[in-house]
Amino acid sequence: MITLPRLYAILDRSLFADPAGLILAARELNGGGVTLLQYRNKSGGAREMLEEARELKRCLPTSVKLIMNDRADLCLAAEFDGVHVGQEDLSPEGARRVIGPNLWLGVSTHNPEQLREADATSADYLAIGPVFSTVSKVNPDPVVGLEGVRRARELTRKPLVAIGGITRSNARSVMEAGADSVAVISDLSCAPRESAEAFFRILG
Repeated sequence: MITLPRLYAILDRSLFADPAGLILAARELNGGGVTLLQYRNKSGGAREMLEEARELKRCLPTSVKLIMNDRADLCLAAEFDGVHVGQEDLSPEGARRVIGPNLWLGVSTHNPEQLREADATSADYLAIGPVFSTVSKVNPDPVVGLEGVRRARELTRKPLVAIGGITRSNARSVMEAGADSVAVISDLSCAPRESAEAFFRILG
């Protein structure tokens, strides 16, 4: 079973004006202690995504695990460490067939039924959310709250990532509800290094 760091940083391409800003933020996050980073680009073409992913791979130390959002094929092409799929993406087993047995596979879930189904797959970790209201998704699923995190913890022994509206002010409560890691987008986007350091202080 894999071990997740307490902070799971997500770089959302839509928050950056250009690739240079994305790369700078990645470096800053790593400087702040981040060792697990997901590259998420919901609107870019495959060529753009691959170029940016390869640059992330090139500029970060091998101690940083890089996860590709949605695209198992680009995960392989960019030599990333894993892929994360949602409910509308390639199925977990479809993604596993693409990436093979050794790379990490994460699956997003939004309710107990989805979590049970994902738990039965070869996924290495499961995500539950949105825990709180979020602005990072155009059409977010219903908020599950801390109770949703507690319920998810009861339903799986796999590492559990909580996502959605998580900030420095509520991250500790999410961990106390049973999450192994918190995934953060917005609250790491301003002053990434200092923000990451603050999260680690809070999360212990």
